[in-house]
Amino acid sequence: MKPVIRTPFFEIGTKNYVYGDTVLEYAIAADKAAEKYDIDILITIPAVEIRRVAEKTKHLIILAPYMDTLRPGRGMADILPEALKAAGAKGVVINHCEKPMSLPQMKATIQRARELDFLVFACADTLSEAKAVAQLHPDIINPEPSDIIGGGNGVSPMSYVMETINAIKGIYPDIMVEQAAGITSGKQVYDFIMAGSEAAGAASGIVKAKDPIAMIDEMAAATRQAADDLKKRK
Repeated sequence: MKPVIRTPFFEIGTKNYVYGDTVLEYAIAADKAAEKYDIDILITIPAVEIRRVAEKTKHLIILAPYMDTLRPGRGMADILPEALKAAGAKGVVINHCEKPMSLPQMKATIQRARELDFLVFACADTLSEAKAVAQLHPDIINPEPSDIIGGGNGVSPMSYVMETINAIKGIYPDIMVEQAAGITSGKQVYDFIMAGSEAAGAASGIVKAKDPIAMIDEMAAATRQAADDLKKRK
């Protein structure tokens, strides 16, 4: 059964900034934060790290950074969806700017993901692309402009965030929208969730932090605070 995600949630990506024992160290810290703050935390890690992280954590929703659409049988070097699931993945990221996909590729990948009850976390570079991706009905869309991914040029303007949320929800209201590009602090996590994002996330904002473990805790705490403050609004 596909995981049901509580909102607001927090998402961590390690990309290839770190590997091996360091990925596990960050994952264990995230697992503790998920339990401490009673929030759902998604973590996107390299495929080769999935099994060990799945075996050493209890509360994380693990996403693969990519998968191919082949089926068990002949084939070599492609990433088999069933193998990801067997390793412990609960979903897959598609169309990240560092691994872009065509719309037909995305459609085929989403169809394969549905066969395995995988969550589909889709990225989009522009408002027009976010609208196009939304038509494919992934579970989550992260509308992040590629020029600010990696924390080099600030964060997404709030006006862009609100525009993309409204556009995506206008197509499928049940698609969850996350803001992640350029986030480097708990305050930014809090502000974007309070503005209407159902989640926030970080990759370089964590792994490039002076103390990545402390930053994981700070951002998870901000997610919890936003969740509590949103309840007060109701």
